Amino acid sequence: MDRSVVTQKIIEAKVRKGMKWSDIAKSIGESKEWVTAGCLGQMTFTKAQAEAAGKLFDLTDEEMAWLQIVPYKGSLPTAVPTDPLIYRWYEIVNVYGTTIKELIHEEFGDGIMSAIDFSMDIQREPDPKGDRVQVVLSGKYLSYKTY
Repeated sequence: MDRSVVTQKIIEAKVRKGMKWSDIAKSIGESKEWVTAGCLGQMTFTKAQAEAAGKLFDLTDEEMAWLQIVPYKGSLPTAVPTDPLIYRWYEIVNVYGTTIKELIHEEFGDGIMSAIDFSMDIQREPDPKGDRVQVVLSGKYLSYKTY
């Protein structure tokens, strides 16, 4: 067994039970974005979080243990993703990445936005021309050190 087997079991149970990520997140006690990432194998659960997930998804002790192991992060199987939604994110970074980089550097200096000290919020934004997806990313600014 490996972490991907647990991820697949979680997805199968979610579908079989008709669950929503927001409801799963409430049961585990964290944001829907973080819990979804954890269930998909990208975050490390605490023992309590793993046990809560275990109850929801009917996981064994071994499967709950896998949820508590630091995962290999980065789940995309190819250099250029083929899933249309994920590809659009790739496209956004390709088109606007240099703009984002330039504006962050202009505002903060030479550094990065952390993906470790980070939060994300995804919401539906009603719009008469068709609902929009609102994504807010918030990462701590980390400057490069001189040494």
